[in-house]
Amino acid sequence: MIITRFAPSPTGDLHLGGALVALESFWRARTRDGRIVLRVEDIDTPRVVKESEARIEEDLAWLGFSFDERVRQSERTAAYEAALARLSPWTYPCDCSRKEIASIASAPHEGEEIAYPGTCRDRDPARKMKRSPAIRLRLPARIVSFDDDFAGPISTELSQSGDIVLRRGDGVFAYQLVVVVDDLASHVTEVVRGDDLLSSTARQIYVFECLGASPPRYAHVPIVRDRDGVRLAKRTRGASVRELREGGVSKERVLGELAFALGLIASAHAVTLEELLAQRERIAKLHALTIPEDFLHLPSARGR
Repeated sequence: MIITRFAPSPTGDLHLGGALVALESFWRARTRDGRIVLRVEDIDTPRVVKESEARIEEDLAWLGFSFDERVRQSERTAAYEAALARLSPWTYPCDCSRKEIASIASAPHEGEEIAYPGTCRDRDPARKMKRSPAIRLRLPARIVSFDDDFAGPISTELSQSGDIVLRRGDGVFAYQLVVVVDDLASHVTEVVRGDDLLSSTARQIYVFECLGASPPRYAHVPIVRDRDGVRLAKRTRGASVRELREGGVSKERVLGELAFALGLIASAHAVTLEELLAQRERIAKLHALTIPEDFLHLPSARGR
């Protein structure tokens, strides 16, 4: 059975990039008699915005999306603890600060993250720590290859980013661990997300391997851009589903723009979710969704 998931972080309103991923995930599941999971990624509690979760779910319901299972990461701490224990043969404590890592690591190219230089990899784990340590996973020097449904064949040198954090020094479990544990628990077979997360995929595939499991298929959709081709910011006017709703844009118009970007329809026009689900095959290639000009000039909903 096909099982997909949509995993928003409740750090603000649902934006068009999230809605694009939600539609692709929903379409894949519903057109093949599959299931879709709504996973609230609220594990990083300091970043959670009050009422954001409820507002995101309201906007998803307005668009017509329904879900077969609901998971909240903040309620799954025991599962992450158990996974971290299973991974202990390949982990070690790291008490480096971000500043220390940045001062030692080589400068990354534009768009790349700072690679951890392995400072604590071979240190005595029983030593006195400078601060509460993070737990890192040792990444071997090897190539991980996979075939992404949209990006095509991808090969990544696993160790190029350095050993990854599984649990931060403040006790918060890291994204690279929790998404793998959650996808396994929900039996997810296909992961749809933005292509800004493509660089994380090889590392997550390795975590699956360490846990003795096979990874799902991956499909990374192009990120949403504004009229100047710049990556969508949450503050961009016309970028959130809530703002479009309150500005008088119909859900059919929003779905039409999203469906056109996903290659489900040949031109951007208003369309119902039922019509999209009747379209069982993709008719065109994906392209980056550009926010329509009229979306950028919506009257502000504030103060209404």
